[in-house]
Amino acid sequence: MDADVIIVGAGLAGLVAAHELTARGRRVALVEQENAANLGGQAFWSLGGLFLVDTPEQRRLRVRDSFDLAWNDWQGSARFDRLDDEDAWAARWARAYVEFAAGEKRAWLASHGVTFTPVVGWAERGDLRAGGHGNSVPRFHIAWGTGTGVVAPFVRSARRAAGEGLLTIHHRHRVDGLTLTDGAVTGVSGTVLADDDAPRGVASNREETGAFELSAQAVIVTSGGIGGNHEMVRRYWPERLGTAPTNMITGVPAYVDGRMLDISAGAGVRLVNRDRMWHYTEGVRNWDPVWPGHAIRILPGPSPMWFDALGRRLPAPCLPGYDTLSTLEYLRTTPDLAAYDHSWFVLTQKIIEKEFALSGSEQNPDITSGDRKAVLRERVLSKGAPAPVEAFKRHGADFVVAGTLDELVVEMNALTDEPLLDTTLLRTQIEARDLQLANPFSKDAQVQGIRNARRYLGDRLSRTASPHRILDPSAGPLIGVKLHVLTRKTLGGIQTDLDSRALGLDGRPIDGLYAAGEVAGFGGGGVHGYNALEGTFLGGCLFSARAAGQAAAQATA
Repeated sequence: MDADVIIVGAGLAGLVAAHELTARGRRVALVEQENAANLGGQAFWSLGGLFLVDTPEQRRLRVRDSFDLAWNDWQGSARFDRLDDEDAWAARWARAYVEFAAGEKRAWLASHGVTFTPVVGWAERGDLRAGGHGNSVPRFHIAWGTGTGVVAPFVRSARRAAGEGLLTIHHRHRVDGLTLTDGAVTGVSGTVLADDDAPRGVASNREETGAFELSAQAVIVTSGGIGGNHEMVRRYWPERLGTAPTNMITGVPAYVDGRMLDISAGAGVRLVNRDRMWHYTEGVRNWDPVWPGHAIRILPGPSPMWFDALGRRLPAPCLPGYDTLSTLEYLRTTPDLAAYDHSWFVLTQKIIEKEFALSGSEQNPDITSGDRKAVLRERVLSKGAPAPVEAFKRHGADFVVAGTLDELVVEMNALTDEPLLDTTLLRTQIEARDLQLANPFSKDAQVQGIRNARRYLGDRLSRTASPHRILDPSAGPLIGVKLHVLTRKTLGGIQTDLDSRALGLDGRPIDGLYAAGEVAGFGGGGVHGYNALEGTFLGGCLFSARAAGQAAAQATA
């Protein structure tokens, strides 16, 4: 045999599985269709947010969290409704993952050198129901080094194992099939692609130069999701989310193509929950893209006003940072909005300085570099917006700036094929919201949320502007941001048991085959159910890949 175990995909999940295997002395062949510059895959580009429960970081900020609260939040978000079928393993994975997040996860990451910034983010604040979707408390822990820092220790492990002869990385090898022998998976076959020295993330050539076959006792599939494949996104777009936008932007590199899902299905693997997916509604076109079509998600604080394409304020819980999929559903199922692919933020300079962050390691150079002083200077002490945010405001195709609302609406209408926005309608809604700020009481859900956020020290210091009128000239200028649907995560995939063994159509494990990471719905074929609590995508890769590597190591002893 060519190795004890073959891993398909050299992203975070593949590297974690390789670490667990080589640490136990197994010989591993890591097969990856991209070049060596892409080691670590999509996770390298992420913000590095991780879902953790009841941590020292939370306690220092006076956040009281517990497993019970987190598990209640997870169940309310996931809404598992296929427990006798597609969610049978997913729900078990979910509980195991929340136990991991409330238990050994932080210490395990620390053992690999991963530490966290002191401010815990409050992502996905929810649908405003105690038993519904969302995080009751801040749980979004950002790693020093962002996603690059989370990937780094496992890249080092891979290079060390390669030097010791335990790991061979087959770059530019595209897997086209799984090899079955007497019902067991015993290897992979595929195509050797021509060398390509494209930078990390940039689409590479697909010129075929030969074929290959590799054999092993077991195969672990860690090939990622479908976010870069708009055709596949449209194919599985769920009816509950209305119609897919005519135009979407992409938050992942082109190699996130979903190929291994159909290849696995062709080998008898059971795919579940393919109608569950996670796309953002706050996407903007990148003025300085790393790869063609590279787009960015805004991570907003709670204060920007959100309007649909026709200039109507979105209803709660479609508020910035609250409920991603409810907002997507509203924008795609409201009858007179289905023809439009965009919505709008309207905010002030005071808000953008305090509240805007951009997803991506490259958009957060202070955190990615681990420069504590720069973080303090840029995010707490600075009187302006962080430099990457200010650059988007100046150069981004979706940003407009004006001194008055009349001028702003003219600029906003110039970004669409026809002038859809009416200044009087916007002014009426903004003035109604501004009237709610005259005293500490309010019937406006968003204003209530802003004040609730500022009760949390982390938000008050670095993520939530002090309440003010949008039309207050001293808070200006006014800013409009055209928002697009940005493709990102796959919530369904290969169904697996708690050892990450891939299941067949009969529900039994397929000998020799494992799956982890996004291709497995981050565990069990859909650990998130219908909704994610954020900070759970990288963590799902870590947790499911660790299980796969440990189980495969034991099976190949």
